[in-house]
Amino acid sequence: MSHSPVLSDDSAVSRVDRALLRLEEFMNLLAGITIFALVALAVVHVLSRKFFNAPVPGYVDWTQQFMVLFAFLGLAYCQREGGHIRMDIVIGRLKHRPLWIAEFLSILIMLIITTALIYGTYFHFERSFDVTKPLWSSDSSIDIALPLWPAKLVVTISMVVLWLRLWVQLWGFGRAIRRNDDRPVAVPIVMGAAEQAMAEAEGVESGNG
Repeated sequence: MSHSPVLSDDSAVSRVDRALLRLEEFMNLLAGITIFALVALAVVHVLSRKFFNAPVPGYVDWTQQFMVLFAFLGLAYCQREGGHIRMDIVIGRLKHRPLWIAEFLSILIMLIITTALIYGTYFHFERSFDVTKPLWSSDSSIDIALPLWPAKLVVTISMVVLWLRLWVQLWGFGRAIRRNDDRPVAVPIVMGAAEQAMAEAEGVESGNG
């Protein structure tokens, strides 16, 4: 089992964190399955075109749909694990309450941006999805006319789950600010390069054990 930088205890915020994690892990699993399916589709497409001169119809259209799934379904899980690329030159020098305040402010900014993205992505989904018309009649792909609204809905759903994760992390960092915790729960702990290497080594050892 891989090492997680998120600590847990019996507090309410930690219980909510673990409950949301189950949804995030399921969505992340779907993203992984989607990548596998896309690779399998590419193999079938190449072999069919080479040996039977019959490429998969709408291969580009299906690929575009698949890309949305694996690009967005894992967003909240990655945020929970602290896996997004970030600059730690300044924030990595902070400790305890100043660090939690900086993290709280950055999460708050992310939450505001995500709220705007939810509105925008839902607007595009709503414009694409028209119950008064056949699903393939309006907003569809160029080749085989796949409806685009399912992919747009996936983006909105992914943003909503990310929004929930950000609220949990705001809760966690706010609790850490109030208590001045050394190692708060329900939020990813900022680790240095040596700590990250040690954690990865421990994860490899536990997986082989």
